[in-house]
Amino acid sequence: MSHDLVSLTMIVIGMADAERELWRQAAAMSSIPVDLSLCDATAGIAALGNGGVDICILDGALPEPVRAAALASIKAQKPAPHVFVCARQNHPRAAGVTAVFDKPADFEETRQIVERCLRTKMPTRVLIVDDSGTMRSIVRKILSASRFLLDMHEAGEGLAALERLRRESFGIVFLDYNMPGLDGLATLSEIKRETPDVAVVMMTTAVEEPVAERAMTAGAFGFLKKPFYPADIDRVLDRYYGFSPA
Repeated sequence: MSHDLVSLTMIVIGMADAERELWRQAAAMSSIPVDLSLCDATAGIAALGNGGVDICILDGALPEPVRAAALASIKAQKPAPHVFVCARQNHPRAAGVTAVFDKPADFEETRQIVERCLRTKMPTRVLIVDDSGTMRSIVRKILSASRFLLDMHEAGEGLAALERLRRESFGIVFLDYNMPGLDGLATLSEIKRETPDVAVVMMTTAVEEPVAERAMTAGAFGFLKKPFYPADIDRVLDRYYGFSPA
């Protein structure tokens, strides 16, 4: 991840001393400059109230009233920072929290989490491919409700999508399965051949199980059955950013 002249402010609230040291080391080795603050609950909530925080990491072991106070302070900020909860497994994601992840066990796991958190502050370029302009508008509206930052673009058919992918960089393609000309499956195969690092999410109204199987076999990152909703998008994006298992 390379972003010239970009720096971000990160605050970590809570954690034991040994855990704080892992976060300090990981932030120092991050791919972009990070201004890191390691705080207890009182100092952390006060710092959040002052604004200017891009990313907040909350210790999942903090008492519930403390987490609630931190989230309330964050909600009042414009723009609000991205909030992550570092917890044991199966910790619920509260409203206002971008993602929840397991507590890292060592420096390498902590470094990877720092990179994932930083990545969410850089808008991901998304290409919506559907032959229906109405459907493209609907998908755009659903994507705009995501808790992740997305820079959205459109293409009306498979060949146009391939041309854009040859000229421009995209992280994710939301691709309709049923299109005239170069259909979704053929377009997916070409995308994976030419730009294998691009994540492709197939969209379709089809209910047949083989449709999903063919898409996943061809290299699709995910599969969405229309109609789908912001929560469905965020489940896909949680995986894309590395906050839930593939």
